[in-house]
Amino acid sequence: MMKGRIIVFIVLISCVLASFAEDSIKVSAADLQALMERVERLEQKADHPNKLGVDAVSGATRKVPKDTVKHHRGTFTIGGYGEVTAKHCWFSNNYLRYGKNPEKYANDHYGEFDLPHVVLYLGYDFGKGWSVATEIEFEHGGTESAVEIEEEEGGEYESEIERGGEVALEQFWLQKAFNRYAILRAGMQVIPVGGLNAHHEPTEFFGVYRNEGEFTIIPSTWHEVALTFMGSTPSGWRYQAMFLPGLDSDRFNRKNWVNPGAGSPYEFKLANVFAGAARVDYTGVQGLRLSLSGYCGNSFRNTLSKTNAELDASAYKDVKGTVTIGSFDFAYKGHGFVTRGTFLYGHLSDAALITQYNISMRKGSVSSKQWVASDALAAGIEAGYDFFSLNQKLKAKNQKFYLFCRYDYYDSMFRYDNRPTDMYAWCGRHRVAAGINYFPIPQIAVKAEFSYGILKQGTRADGTRGKLYNDEPQLAIGIVYAGLFEI
Repeated sequence: MMKGRIIVFIVLISCVLASFAEDSIKVSAADLQALMERVERLEQKADHPNKLGVDAVSGATRKVPKDTVKHHRGTFTIGGYGEVTAKHCWFSNNYLRYGKNPEKYANDHYGEFDLPHVVLYLGYDFGKGWSVATEIEFEHGGTESAVEIEEEEGGEYESEIERGGEVALEQFWLQKAFNRYAILRAGMQVIPVGGLNAHHEPTEFFGVYRNEGEFTIIPSTWHEVALTFMGSTPSGWRYQAMFLPGLDSDRFNRKNWVNPGAGSPYEFKLANVFAGAARVDYTGVQGLRLSLSGYCGNSFRNTLSKTNAELDASAYKDVKGTVTIGSFDFAYKGHGFVTRGTFLYGHLSDAALITQYNISMRKGSVSSKQWVASDALAAGIEAGYDFFSLNQKLKAKNQKFYLFCRYDYYDSMFRYDNRPTDMYAWCGRHRVAAGINYFPIPQIAVKAEFSYGILKQGTRADGTRGKLYNDEPQLAIGIVYAGLFEI
């Protein structure tokens, strides 16, 4: 760094001195700026030879992401991602739209403007393999609440909420890298089960909103306090193995399966039961990523509603509520094409007894008191083509314009016990979508998408099979960003 700055300083002094000479060579501001940028690139190459890497999917040179195994001494990283979206839906958002008379809401429609996710990332490398990272997420604009004195009501104190939303510490971890093969990480971190959790930045999927199937049935973005062993090999293998607290079956429900069981409604995370998660990625073929991930852990005794002694003396003494999730996801980028896909399947043991237990919980508990399925699944695939890759001028500017399509199928009540009818047919659906993604620069995308949700058929009250609920068309637009900057 010092050597480069000395070179720039000498050039600047030379230019100033030359300006006093009659026959001096004129140096333009553009020439000087180009020289400074060249020196800066040389500094980066000399001081940080591994600062730039090759993207596992695209093969393009890029900044090293926040979960890269090698950090650089004294590096401060700031960045994040965010989404600004708007949509119009030609279906109802009334909570009774899946009830006994869905035809009542057939002509309803509504619109939304939103900030689904705005995330700030900060990281620092202390040297000697030690680093720290934090990530704070503001969902739907965060919250605005305050206690105010109301003059119109005799000076009474009143609590007001002016805006809904959530603020969460999504990540906070400390990491020790022994070498590229062995890294230990402890703290709040993302559980990379499924394609969406591992690649949830909005520039990593085509849709305006996150992929609906995975987002519905498992936590997203799934983050827990965990201990992780991870690493990579020169041949393109990356691996993670995690030890973490189990999910909480009290909060499982019919619409979202085990999704609400992550995190905690309390000031601490219950850890009466434990779980393990793992992920393996292969990126040894240029442009291709193949990934397997999974999760397994009990969930039933992660509760404050009854003591272990009370449960042991009841009909639930042998209930474990073991959640098992397996997923395969992939991505390919090359020749102007981008294709991504995921298949995820989950199983919950003792689902009928957990349903019975949750429904019996007292009013005001954290449980939704709903049926929960023994099995759920989500599958999706998307493909897009960059038409700007056909134009050399646009390609040279690193701009991209994708026309894409996507198909999803998911069902949060794929299998469930002791139900005589298909009253939860609305929990399963097909979804087709098509749209555009325009990247004026690699870190920013403008998106537009039309999607159509096709709900499953079921058994009507008269015993016949057919459509039970209204389909769900939607038009959405958005502008998103994602980036990391090293200082």
